[in-house]
Amino acid sequence: MKPKILMARAIFPEVIAKLAQHFEVTSNQEDVLWTQPELIAQLAGKQGVFTTGGERIDATLLAACPDLKICANMTVGYNNFDLDAMSAAGVLATNAPDVLTETTADLGFALLMATARRMAEGEHFLRAGLWTRWRYDMFIGADVHGATLGILGMGRIGQAIARRGAHGFGMKVIYHNRTRLDAGAEADCKACYVSKEELLRTADHLVLVLPYSASSHHAIGAAELAQMKPTATLVNIARGGIVDDAALALALRNKVISAAGLDVFEGEPKVHPDLLTVPNVVLTPHIGSATLPTRLAMAHLAADNLIGYLIHEKPLTPLNPGITLRRQSAEV
Repeated sequence: MKPKILMARAIFPEVIAKLAQHFEVTSNQEDVLWTQPELIAQLAGKQGVFTTGGERIDATLLAACPDLKICANMTVGYNNFDLDAMSAAGVLATNAPDVLTETTADLGFALLMATARRMAEGEHFLRAGLWTRWRYDMFIGADVHGATLGILGMGRIGQAIARRGAHGFGMKVIYHNRTRLDAGAEADCKACYVSKEELLRTADHLVLVLPYSASSHHAIGAAELAQMKPTATLVNIARGGIVDDAALALALRNKVISAAGLDVFEGEPKVHPDLLTVPNVVLTPHIGSATLPTRLAMAHLAADNLIGYLIHEKPLTPLNPGITLRRQSAEV
């Protein structure tokens, strides 16, 4: 008898077909956004669930779903998982690292350039029929080449952005991270480690790529924005909640910093209304990994984690690998 799994959101049909070779699959191709009680009801009798990052897996759900053995996120982020509760319940968590690094870095750098060169403002101006002549100071922005690129959070994506800036645009790269990179990685990125305070004071363009946690909540708020150059730009491709969106909107309106580019938001898909009323911000709807090859790779990795664990007991990218060892020990 095949194990039973749930697809919590709509996903590529070929990925569902792949999983159907191994599992009894309940899919959600209508892409219904279930409440937690509805998700719990859907998970009844299921051993696995394919999640997309928005489905909260916590102690309440786990207590109500005793058959659940694995939750496979197709995203690299996993702040929808309560890992402590999952480990206590003996449920494996997996994510999809590596496969989206370069694509997300591309989007981050695109946002940096669009923000620095005021591209969204210029497009809105043109579409409104307001462009009637050239002026020497029309939509003057900031240079990217040769500028100082600051990166807060220097994991895989941060390093990929650093390489783009240093090697492609001749930028001076500075970064702050919980752990300093080794000398080889710094040399590859042409990056220099600095304190968070120096990062804020010095960067012409600051990109946020740190994971969300309780300690990184509002890592950039009013106090941090006030330390930045008034000519600086801020780009957030990390997670909503790392930036205090209300404080950022006020800082943009008051020209505390020059401009911002945001792909993630607090409480998304809702966006703080004040961000919608300031012109000097570029907004995209969490599309950092949104290319067809990358999204397919993410979905296939999540599927391979489900197959690897429930069929072969060898998940590819476990977040709490002790669960696998505990299960193997119990079966010996």
